[in-house]
Amino acid sequence: MSLPPGLLSTAGIAAPEIILAVVALVLLAWGAFQGKTGLLFTLAAMAGLVAAALAAALGPLGRLFADGLIADQGAVFAKVFIYGASALAIPVGEQWFARKGITGFEYPVLVVIAALGMGMMVSAGDLISLFIAVELQSLALYILAAYSRNDPKGSEAGLKYFVLGALSTGLLLYGSSLIYGFAGSTRFSAIAASVHAGAGTGVLFGLVFLICGIGFKVSAAPFHMWTPDVYEGAPTPVVGFFAGAPKLAGMVLLARVLTQAFGGAVDQWRQILIVMALLSVGVGAFAGLAQKNLKRLWAYSSIANVGYALVGLAAGGAAGIQSMLIFMVLYTVDVTGFFACLAALSKDGRAMESFDDFAGLMRERPGLAVAMTVFSLSALGLPPFSGFWAKFFVFKAAIAAGLAPVAVIALVGSVVAAFYYLRLIKVMWLDPGVGTTDAPPAVATAVTYATALFAFPAVMIALIALDPFAHTAAAALALR
Repeated sequence: MSLPPGLLSTAGIAAPEIILAVVALVLLAWGAFQGKTGLLFTLAAMAGLVAAALAAALGPLGRLFADGLIADQGAVFAKVFIYGASALAIPVGEQWFARKGITGFEYPVLVVIAALGMGMMVSAGDLISLFIAVELQSLALYILAAYSRNDPKGSEAGLKYFVLGALSTGLLLYGSSLIYGFAGSTRFSAIAASVHAGAGTGVLFGLVFLICGIGFKVSAAPFHMWTPDVYEGAPTPVVGFFAGAPKLAGMVLLARVLTQAFGGAVDQWRQILIVMALLSVGVGAFAGLAQKNLKRLWAYSSIANVGYALVGLAAGGAAGIQSMLIFMVLYTVDVTGFFACLAALSKDGRAMESFDDFAGLMRERPGLAVAMTVFSLSALGLPPFSGFWAKFFVFKAAIAAGLAPVAVIALVGSVVAAFYYLRLIKVMWLDPGVGTTDAPPAVATAVTYATALFAFPAVMIALIALDPFAHTAAAALALR
């Protein structure tokens, strides 16, 4: 008996989500009955994410559930990198937790569920599917933040993330209800028709609340208050996971909402994005100067980097979205490598998280010190590292869109932030070390070296393929 053609088409379009949902359920049942995981369990979770990425890249494009789920080139672009980053996070985290004596099967399951939510976020074409996707991702991340149950700082991080996340949920729901009430629909296409000549006061209020809710998810100022404490308290590999892929998902979701639902109000939402971008860059640059803990420091660095991505998105048009996509992918690779390096380093079983811990690292672990130097220089934006090219695309798009003053202010913020990146390099290379570092785990070390090599020199080759891929994705997400 053959299946109906419509069912086959639906299954093909929604294949990434179906694969991840099935994998999550199978892993959950497997872990519940077996009680503990092993290499096969980890490989199964990673294989599910790789299969979902392939299904997204090779599967058909289309729309399902009355435009509630959209599979276009923009969604494909985001899903490939989101699922790839999620797959890398699993072995790094598993090995780190094993060294800490933390056993359990939940970590890979939660990563797969979070990836499912992120994939749905970038495919959302309706306010209802948007909310379901955001909350599915968020609930998994709340649990991951508090995964080290016996660590008071980890429990505090999870609680803070959950409580403040509830606030952002309220903002999302209130904004969505206002938009539905004044636009008469939850579908992006119908909302776009109602605001084709500009958003009215009621819809604009709803849009502001919606942007604020998504801004919380991507750590954009002034909705960044959770980020430093959660980054400091959560397990290092978990921070490496949700510092990258969820932010990429959030930025693609924001781009889709603004361009496909509120394309007619571009002059109104652009002002909001510019303010958020400059606040994010300022907070990230200046607040980072006072930090001594590297996880808190990179929290402020991530806030600043989201600001740069928002500058690209504020430029509007395909060029602006393309610059944001390239920036977020390169940033995701860098931040994944940085936290993999942190996960690889310890002294006497104690995590190395402060500047003092990294003193003299070049003499003890030269390979990891060089990798950390590469990540710092890339985050600084020094050519020819990947961070330079990320900012180059963003500033180029902003200047082309007439936002040269915004680009200049953001560039000044980058110069200010250079102080703490260079300080870390100086500590590693010139300061005398105290104590001896432990032997680094193999998986985190391999991820560190691979991402450092991508930051330079592999990025020079990768951009040849990434640029047209991002161009195609941006065309699908561009202003309607």
